[in-house]
Amino acid sequence: MSDPYADDAERAHRLGRRFGRFMERGRAAIRRRPWLNSLYKIVVTTLGIVVAVVGLILVPLPGPGWLIVFIGLTILGTEYHWARRLLGWLRKVLARFWERWNAWRAERRARKAERAARGEPGRGAERRRAGQAG
Repeated sequence: MSDPYADDAERAHRLGRRFGRFMERGRAAIRRRPWLNSLYKIVVTTLGIVVAVVGLILVPLPGPGWLIVFIGLTILGTEYHWARRLLGWLRKVLARFWERWNAWRAERRARKAERAARGEPGRGAERRRAGQAG
């Protein structure tokens, strides 16, 4: 199983060179002033944590909870190596889960089509009959 996101960093670097150069110059200017660098780090940390916590609160609710958590980790990843590593690990786990989910659904569709070809009723028909009999 290969990582579908392995070359994302290279592609993002190629596509965003101008933006990247702009951000590098801005970040270098911030790093030259220690008080501004500390303030920047505090703001990024606070914003990343708030976004990630809001995302975690929204996970059980309908909506983009996990997406917001990933955005919060991406914000934290701009300053912290542990957040970049965690985000990379989560992306791999999500890719693996998605592959297994799609394989399971394809298997399920194939079994259903096979049963239909043999003329056997599906599980839903059996449950409906059991409900009518009772």
